[in-house]
Amino acid sequence: MLRAGYTQTLVVTRISDYGLYLADEEGNEVLLPNRYVSLADKVGDAKEVFVYHDSEDRLVATTERPLLRAGEVGCLQVVDRTAHGAFLDWGLHGKDLFLPNRNQQGGVVVGHRCIVYLYEDDITGRCVATMKLKGFISNETLTVHPREEVDLLVASESPIGYRVVVNNRHWGMLYRNQLFRPVAVGDRLTGYVSRITEDHRIDVNLHRQGVAQVRDAADTLRSLLRENDGRLPLGDESSPEEIAARTELSKKSFKRALGMLLKSGEVEASEREIRLVRRK
Repeated sequence: MLRAGYTQTLVVTRISDYGLYLADEEGNEVLLPNRYVSLADKVGDAKEVFVYHDSEDRLVATTERPLLRAGEVGCLQVVDRTAHGAFLDWGLHGKDLFLPNRNQQGGVVVGHRCIVYLYEDDITGRCVATMKLKGFISNETLTVHPREEVDLLVASESPIGYRVVVNNRHWGMLYRNQLFRPVAVGDRLTGYVSRITEDHRIDVNLHRQGVAQVRDAADTLRSLLRENDGRLPLGDESSPEEIAARTELSKKSFKRALGMLLKSGEVEASEREIRLVRRK
């Protein structure tokens, strides 16, 4: 079934002056305009395309990758406003995403970015954006587990940290005192579930926990040493702020990673410097 807002693999069924006609398993066809066609394309080829409605309300396909697909949350820039709503840049040539007035929350200003969820309208089948995430993001039934790697979108900031959308489905919290790198609203990050409470609150971290976290931190130090001619001006006497600025690690993680590299014989260290051992 052809549905707007989704990436689908379709088969070329015929070639026309306007482009390629692609069909799904049920024989439903959609046009892939000449802009996205090459001379090598032929009938029978399978092509991965994104399907959406054009300005004349016809389903059309593109090989471009949108910034947002149905069922996803993202941060998009407002490019225009009308009496009926706003239009957002979602990365498709000549086609902006509609954000109706009824789906807006707070001020929507051209040139600014906003956090939106993309859904397929039940009546028209068109792709529509909404800033009202409550109906789509929920922690009532969780699909994630502690220590699991997850996709995060930073949705808002508070005194204690950042509220994030987890895997486009749930709310989570990224605490400020566990951050050792800059984070901003709209950032899409890879994170890890650190805790799930009895009332279904999800706490996340940008680093893995336990031994895996130490290995990751050791990899970070190793890479930084190689990028800096085998030396880093850091050691046990370095301040947490200096370590975070240079490595994006906490001092605790830094010391554990350094200990692993010392134990393996990969580095030598003084109070103020780490040196990569030049192996013969």
